[in-house]
Amino acid sequence: MELRELLEIGPGLTALIGGGGKTTLMYHLAAELRQQGTVLVCTTTKIWPPAHLRVCTEEGTLREELRRFDRKVVVLDDDPTGVQTVHDVSVYTDWTEETFRAGLESNDRLFFVLTNSRSFSAEETARVHREIAEHLAAASQKTGVPFVLISRSDSTLRGHFPLETETLRTELEALLPERYDGEILLPFFLEGGRYTIDNVHYVREGDTLVPAGETEFARDTTFAYRASDLTEWCQEKTGGAYPAEQVVSISLDELRRRDYDAVCEKLMGVSGFNKVVVNAVCYDDVAVFVTAYLRVAARGKVFMFRGSAAVVKVLGAVSDQPLLRREDLMCADQRNGGIIVVGSHVRKTTMQLETLQKGCPEIEYICFDVNTVFDDAALAAERRRILDRTNTLLADGTTVAVYTSRMVLRSEDDQREKNLAISVKISDALTSLVADLTVRPAFVLAKGGITSSDVGVKALRVHCARVRGQIAPGVPVWETGEESTFPHTPYIIFPGNVGTEGTLCQVVQTLLKK
Repeated sequence: MELRELLEIGPGLTALIGGGGKTTLMYHLAAELRQQGTVLVCTTTKIWPPAHLRVCTEEGTLREELRRFDRKVVVLDDDPTGVQTVHDVSVYTDWTEETFRAGLESNDRLFFVLTNSRSFSAEETARVHREIAEHLAAASQKTGVPFVLISRSDSTLRGHFPLETETLRTELEALLPERYDGEILLPFFLEGGRYTIDNVHYVREGDTLVPAGETEFARDTTFAYRASDLTEWCQEKTGGAYPAEQVVSISLDELRRRDYDAVCEKLMGVSGFNKVVVNAVCYDDVAVFVTAYLRVAARGKVFMFRGSAAVVKVLGAVSDQPLLRREDLMCADQRNGGIIVVGSHVRKTTMQLETLQKGCPEIEYICFDVNTVFDDAALAAERRRILDRTNTLLADGTTVAVYTSRMVLRSEDDQREKNLAISVKISDALTSLVADLTVRPAFVLAKGGITSSDVGVKALRVHCARVRGQIAPGVPVWETGEESTFPHTPYIIFPGNVGTEGTLCQVVQTLLKK
């Protein structure tokens, strides 16, 4: 008896599901069924590509369009985590005209300017972005180098939107002859498990895709929102200025069909700074869209981007490279311990910290009591206790992890601006610990957006760092400059919402070479 008879398989659709032997069985069945007519054999594997690989079949077409693109890619990053997908690019921590001139005149296709605006009040954010626009416009005019602007923000939709991009648009249009036709929203971020499907933005939690509006990120004390559909999110965040039904959507179907003409036609019709939502679940989708964008840009259309680190990588033509190893970052004879600073309070960070404590018991774990921020004397005493202990341990070769107690503090009236001020005060206390170290650490690792920015700028006093690459998917590493507190020290910027439960432990084990 043949297999097809034993399994009672005839004409129609047959699916083979399970582990081990599927391919062999499929070919045997195909050979038997071929006697009855035509057989189509196809296979599927995991629906999501491995996070450490970039899957892109459009690189040839994209490369040709990028070759003709004469604009510098300027990335304004609202916290230091935006370099999650790039390597061998510069990050500046100020936005003077001189800094923009240096970036525009460099040989790099793109550069980053760290604004850290996610930790700012709305008023401060508006002031800073007016200043950025003024200095960038002046630098562009004096150098003769045109630019395309990416406002890089959180892939879980937190941040000052639409304040940042609306401010930039208004100021740049007053200073330069160009007029912005629209704003492209592309929060897809493969490495962090962020996908946009049928306009709904999802956050991957384990093997489940959760609509962004149903996650803890949507309940952020400062940047809360309700909508998961990005067209509705635009309407919600802009107070109805851009109604959901008027937001332009670029579908996965259009991108998968490589229908450049359809995408270009939609983009050519955008005006009045209307919003464009781009669906994407892999880098191929981004590559197709960016190719279409480059074609309409060549025809005079001007857009600003609001997106994640993924679009930065594609538009900046950043190649892939292997994950960094300990030997790529540190000298073999390094004897001092490293310091890990954990400020983020999101649930994923707490789980990662717990896994780290179990997996690396040789680390000294010191809890910073956040309740002391309400009493200046208590805060000073807590800071001194931790600093003295940390210096002693680092000199002895012990790595130290300083983490905030896991409660989220809120103001009595739960106002967003006051809650943000509390978070900033806690971050300032953590930052001062690193700034006042008397022992040079082997490495510095900061967990959380606000924390990592403050550590990099205020504690390490970095003006210009070079991005070395990633030590884990979505976890970038800076090399500090000569001007910094600890020159040429690996600085690992670990976003609060990236990775699995074990990713932080794996990174630290790599640094400790366990």
